[in-house]
Amino acid sequence: MADAHQKNHDYHIIDPSPWPLLASVGAFFLTFGGVGYMRYLNGGSFHLFGLELASPWLFYIGLALVLYTMYGWWADTVKEAHEGAHTRVVSLHLRYGMIMFIASEVMFFAAWFWAFFDASLFSNEAIQASRFEFTGGHWPPKGVEVLDPWHLPLYNTVILLLSGTTVTWAHHALLHGDRKGLINGLALTVVLGLLFSFVQGYEYAHAPFAFKSSIYGATFFMATGFHGFHVIVGTIFLLVCLLRAIKGDFTPKQHFGFEAAAWYWHFVDVVWLFLFFSIYIWGSWGAPIAHG
Repeated sequence: MADAHQKNHDYHIIDPSPWPLLASVGAFFLTFGGVGYMRYLNGGSFHLFGLELASPWLFYIGLALVLYTMYGWWADTVKEAHEGAHTRVVSLHLRYGMIMFIASEVMFFAAWFWAFFDASLFSNEAIQASRFEFTGGHWPPKGVEVLDPWHLPLYNTVILLLSGTTVTWAHHALLHGDRKGLINGLALTVVLGLLFSFVQGYEYAHAPFAFKSSIYGATFFMATGFHGFHVIVGTIFLLVCLLRAIKGDFTPKQHFGFEAAAWYWHFVDVVWLFLFFSIYIWGSWGAPIAHG
């Protein structure tokens, strides 16, 4: 059916698909299930349409549906690419879509940077009486011991910068038909992504402040935590590309799946540099450093 449509034009008219509907149902269950799960963990209740939803089951059903939809939808996209449905025009539109997605992610992180700089630059603003009470009129707030930016944060910075070089190596290897270099570069990038997540998890476990302890902890964990989530997503993205590279799915002329993963990973690298210099270094300037 797709081949018949492409005889007369470069656009891809997709076959009827269950994935948009299934994704909507899964997102619905995941949203309300997440609320119910949080109520369940706090001993509360949550009713919807007369049903008690303060339990984990609805959340896990929604999560399973979303994950299954992601797998099936992207598997169909890969299949369409192998069938020749991704013409020059379609490939261009896929690139536009990825660019717009990354642009939306830029705005997402802009919100957390805005929150951090608003709290830090205007910590003694008179109109923000409650903020002044918590910060003591200076940043970082009174009584807060901060993480040493030249210890684990610097280590993670080196890890991410190195991962940016390995994914670039993999990309250049692919363009030159070097399948071994592609696989080795992707494998190293995945390992570095996992190492970053491990180090950040260790850092969080030993952080001298908590999310709920102050506005410093809230802005710190929201900005760096969401970045950590994006690192996990990017690592999974690259792991899928690694498995596809081992299968031989990518060619020097057709490899947008890998290219999109590389763009996303470079975006994650750049965001971390902003986090490192603004939150870890500038945001902790002059504050007591927690040791041990």
